[in-house]
Amino acid sequence: MKIILYKDVQSLGEEGDVKVVADGYARNYLIPSKFAVKYTRSTEIELEQKQQAIARRKKEKSNTAADLKSRIEALTLDLAVAAGEKGKLFGSVTTSAVVDYFQSQGFEIERKKVELPEGGIKLVGSHNVKIKLYGGEEAVLKVNVTALGDEKEVLPQKKAAKVEVPEAEISEEPAPEPEES
Repeated sequence: MKIILYKDVQSLGEEGDVKVVADGYARNYLIPSKFAVKYTRSTEIELEQKQQAIARRKKEKSNTAADLKSRIEALTLDLAVAAGEKGKLFGSVTTSAVVDYFQSQGFEIERKKVELPEGGIKLVGSHNVKIKLYGGEEAVLKVNVTALGDEKEVLPQKKAAKVEVPEAEISEEPAPEPEES
């Protein structure tokens, strides 16, 4: 079925694109969700009238992505994580840690747009994380991972609690022997 997209749909296209998709996909998902309309002569005329507004929104998205790219690349994420002697992390740095950092800096980045190096970050050192932006743009965030130190610093051992017994309970007399029946 031939459709006109009214909104951006990941892995399908952007607003204003004319696409051919499976009939069921269009009837059951795209059209009821108001992501698209069926391609007809009247919807084609309506699309032509909206082309200027669509082009303006695409340019705004592109400018926003370029601005966001420059702001992201100016940042450096410093993480102190528990690690072993050879620099291997106890666990790994995940996309959620990167997204949490962005939220603390005032950015709204989706987790699926964060691309960690293959296998994730599992070693101490400097790593580059790619952030997918609009129109194929990618920003690179520098992540510096350092070790917290010994496990003892991470999880301090508890000292044995000193039990104090009041002197009144301590007696020098032997305890009475139980009576036999």
